[in-house]
Amino acid sequence: MRLMMALLLSGLMLTRIAGACPIADVPAPEETAMATLLESPRHGEWVDVAMGEGEAPVRTWVVYPERAGLAPVVIVIHEIFGLTDWIRAVADALAAEGYVAVAPDLLSGKGPGGGGTGAFTGDAVREAVQGLNDDEIGRRLEAVRTYAYKLPATSMKSAVIGFCWGGTATFTYVSKQAGLDAAVVFYGTGPGDVATAKAVKSPVLGLYGGDDARVTATVPTTQQVMEEAGRPFEANVYDGAGHGFLRQQNGCEGANAEAAALAWARTLVFLQAYLNDAAAKK
Repeated sequence: MRLMMALLLSGLMLTRIAGACPIADVPAPEETAMATLLESPRHGEWVDVAMGEGEAPVRTWVVYPERAGLAPVVIVIHEIFGLTDWIRAVADALAAEGYVAVAPDLLSGKGPGGGGTGAFTGDAVREAVQGLNDDEIGRRLEAVRTYAYKLPATSMKSAVIGFCWGGTATFTYVSKQAGLDAAVVFYGTGPGDVATAKAVKSPVLGLYGGDDARVTATVPTTQQVMEEAGRPFEANVYDGAGHGFLRQQNGCEGANAEAAALAWARTLVFLQAYLNDAAAKK
């Protein structure tokens, strides 16, 4: 599998160098996310994913690819800032690569007046996200995944990708959901012990900034416990890049932009390797 992904990555880079039709456009940085959404040719829509009786539905942004045949599902877990326009632009970038991307607002119903992310002001959104518990997050993600599987356009393949707080939530989710085929963690922390690592069922790709010691210092432990548990985990650390480099691409004197390009290309190779089974039908 590693050899196959290396060959895919090499092919991706060669295609870019040769000036052929671009395979992978890096998601827009934060400052141009809304403009990217407005200009996107893909169909994106808001849906309310039902939960249990008495629970608020999960407001979710769904983007469809322009492709023939069934498409794998990629669930996008937002940062500590909630479901922002930037996260929606990431979902759009995934749809551009042939995936049905679903980005739930995990703060749905938690805001003033029963609203979600948009109902909060200032640091209140961060505090609200930090107040979510793992069980509730897991149930909401699973409801969204179940909804996506029922869409006529989707196959039975799925992955999850998360950023910052959402990266950590991604590791937690894949330790509880055995049905996922792959997981991508952008600068999120992983399991700190072998017992937790053994619960992780899907291959995990980790992408980290070299100048993000708060998170990246935990990577060696994650690597060790995942290896001892016999779970596939690939970590990539990009020198000079800071935390949140995919969103803040103009930071760290060019290192963030370079890390964003390399990490996104790696992400697409990884997803293609685990989600491209054309036989995965309804």
